[in-house]
Amino acid sequence: MQFADSGASVVVADVDDEGGQATVEQIESDGGEAVYVSTDVTDMDDVEAMVETAVEEFGRLDYAVNNAGISGGEDPAGDVPEEDWEQTIDINLNGVWRSLKAELGQMTDQDDGGVVINMASILGKVGFENSSAYVSAKHGVLGLTKTAAWEYADQDIRVNAVCPGFIETQMLEEAGISTNENVREWIEGMHSQDRLGKPEEIADAVLWLCSDGASFTNGEALTVDSGFTAK
Repeated sequence: MQFADSGASVVVADVDDEGGQATVEQIESDGGEAVYVSTDVTDMDDVEAMVETAVEEFGRLDYAVNNAGISGGEDPAGDVPEEDWEQTIDINLNGVWRSLKAELGQMTDQDDGGVVINMASILGKVGFENSSAYVSAKHGVLGLTKTAAWEYADQDIRVNAVCPGFIETQMLEEAGISTNENVREWIEGMHSQDRLGKPEEIADAVLWLCSDGASFTNGEALTVDSGFTAK
């Protein structure tokens, strides 16, 4: 919503068609411009169609935010089923790479590049028990981000990442973190302000990284976590 409010035309891409369409309708009801494209980031054809939709509808691709992800289960590393490991890596890491690959292909053809933001996590910087697949994927996202930032800087493309703390989202709700009173209190206590973050606080960080105010920021893993990783 912050991008639309700032005047950007938005391509909403998701596997949740109902939720994606609802987001488009909300943007349009607020006077913005948006289009929805059903996208599975484990499918390269889908990802390429996502980028093609942006170009067909709006003429170019200036900013891309790679935000698809799943929680990846709650088992110790030695007990993670292989299929769960592979699914988590395929969505949370390979999906970011597929998206980045398609986006960079378009941005390198443009006269003035663009900006890519990869959604990582505080768990891309630290370990966390019973989250080995998720943690591994998010560490990989940061490595990918830093490397691509150097590779494409001379083509006026900046690549950064955002590392949120625990944010009040559907993922946390489904994992029982925000709905179980005892678990929520424990997780909130890991943040200096004793609360979960808000989605709009992460969106504001992403928007800043895409702005001219961040023109000298490249290869950064911007942490928005109320001190979670500072202790």
